[in-house]
Amino acid sequence: MIEDSFLHKGLRRKLVDQVKNKGITDQRILDAIQKIPRHAFIDSSFLKFAYQDQAFPISSGQTISQPFTVAFQTQLIDIKLYDKVLEVGTGSGYQAAVLAEMGARVYTIERIRKLHQEAQLIHRELGYQIKFFLGDGYKGLPSYAPFDKILITAAAPDIPEELKHQLKTGGILVAPIGNQDGQVMTKCVRTGEDTFEITKHGNFAFVPMKEGLE
Repeated sequence: MIEDSFLHKGLRRKLVDQVKNKGITDQRILDAIQKIPRHAFIDSSFLKFAYQDQAFPISSGQTISQPFTVAFQTQLIDIKLYDKVLEVGTGSGYQAAVLAEMGARVYTIERIRKLHQEAQLIHRELGYQIKFFLGDGYKGLPSYAPFDKILITAAAPDIPEELKHQLKTGGILVAPIGNQDGQVMTKCVRTGEDTFEITKHGNFAFVPMKEGLE
């Protein structure tokens, strides 16, 4: 049973204020952050830091993203009710919870079996209906495509071609693109069969996106 105390809720209110003050204007994102118990996605040794606007280590050498970064990517991808969304890199499962809380139909893929299993347990307890897949994020989920939106939560050197072509025409992909020294948050809109519009939206730091399974 995940405990969600008045203290946790109060700390989330402060976190929402911080994220809002940094420029997040979509009230649905702020409402999702207020509702979701982020502490459920963090190792117990970091519980007292769960509602700081910071990234923290999780298992398997990965991280749970800074709440502002989660909110920024989510705002950039412009989630609509019932959007079919592919998340590449389940990680802790927190970003998927934000998408689900906003009414998206979430498909999430993770290459690390331990994270894939842990995130499912948390989501089952929280009651979110999300489709989980163990697989190589670079390949996406072609049998479930096309998607309205694709969100990549790890740093790739370039936008994977296979993922671009799993978007609907008019669909949006958001990903941190760059190397280990830093990435640029990149928005890719599919404008036609083989045409894409690319825009860049500031510097971020993510763990690298890798191929294969662990």
